[in-house]
Amino acid sequence: MKTNYQCYNNGLFYKKPTTMNLARIRLRKNEDKRIKSGHLWVYSNEIDTKATPLKPFSAGEQVIIEADTGKAMGVGYINPNNLLCVRILNRDHKVAIDRSFFVHRFNIAKSLRERVFNKPFYRAIYGESDGLPGLIVDRFGDHLVVQITTAGMEQQKSAIIDALTKVFKPESILLRNDANSRKAENLESGVEQASGTTPQTLQIEENDTQFLIHPHTGQKTGWFYDHRVSRKQIAQYVQGKRVLDVFSYIGAFGIQMANAGAEDVWCIDISAKALDELEQNAELNKVSDKVACVEGDAFNAMKELKQAGEKFDVVIVDPPAFIKKKKDHKQGLNAYRKVNEAAMRLLNKDGILLSASCSMHLKETELEDALRGGSRHLDKTLQIIEQCHQGQDHPIHPAIPETRYIKGFISRVLSA
Repeated sequence: MKTNYQCYNNGLFYKKPTTMNLARIRLRKNEDKRIKSGHLWVYSNEIDTKATPLKPFSAGEQVIIEADTGKAMGVGYINPNNLLCVRILNRDHKVAIDRSFFVHRFNIAKSLRERVFNKPFYRAIYGESDGLPGLIVDRFGDHLVVQITTAGMEQQKSAIIDALTKVFKPESILLRNDANSRKAENLESGVEQASGTTPQTLQIEENDTQFLIHPHTGQKTGWFYDHRVSRKQIAQYVQGKRVLDVFSYIGAFGIQMANAGAEDVWCIDISAKALDELEQNAELNKVSDKVACVEGDAFNAMKELKQAGEKFDVVIVDPPAFIKKKKDHKQGLNAYRKVNEAAMRLLNKDGILLSASCSMHLKETELEDALRGGSRHLDKTLQIIEQCHQGQDHPIHPAIPETRYIKGFISRVLSA
């Protein structure tokens, strides 16, 4: 006889979690194709609201997703107030979403990272790509920094913390729940110490370079692991060269270029705080004599460098997202062209340009077109010699284009 009870070794019994009592949402006819293809999102206009009205549901509530035929397609959580209404966590609708579920998913994610990286510095959980929409975890040695961005994951916070503790055994877990995306889920914003004590400053390593980061106050979780591979790619072009790092933040590109043998590295950022931290990282790596900081708006700073007659052998352009929403697309495309054209103006003959984008709404071909357009406007010839992608700790879900947000090109820029 089947039972939903399980015995502990000490003889105590508990009731196993079950999904049999969960509410259900039903999709409209033919709205299950994208889910069948592997996607994990259901939009509110795909739901048959006559069969399953949204009003009775609460934000973050677990639900079973059904096709219009009544066939269960998975279990996830709902926010009836959002266009992106349901996120699927498991295709098996009978699997309970509890601590054991998170332990299992975390172990699967960890096994990939440990296969690729020999030191504990990586993005440990990357949302949908690790089957955990609404959850981001960065690992900084013995410390974890977590971002919970949805009401569904917020309801599972205790289970998530317990599971992270079991799988990663960290000294501390810090919740950086101050992302703007929480507003759309009507969640409070703030920073919370979930376990242990996370130091104000942590030392991490990337590509044999040391960095001091600030997990409580830095951007996002305090560090961006996504361009790890791109930084290694461009490093092979900088030996003995003069390098300009635009939008440098705390020096992820710039300090690594100095460590890779660049003769001279100039770093531009609008944040004085970020540049102060960059200088600390230069000192940590004993490359202070190679690194110069320029505080100011990137476009204005590059214009002033051009007017001053400055030239560089390698220019790195990795701006914040110029296209944060679809409505920003036209303006953002123009910004990408302008910033790369400004970078090309600062290159010596036969110079190297790394141009990157983290805009989810920018296609790779559009960035390529922006580079081509900028080079032709300056009457230069562009040779794309390498493409850049996000690192292995940011795996791409093939059914979810939004998980492929990093794109970039390393180009050789020649006089026509």
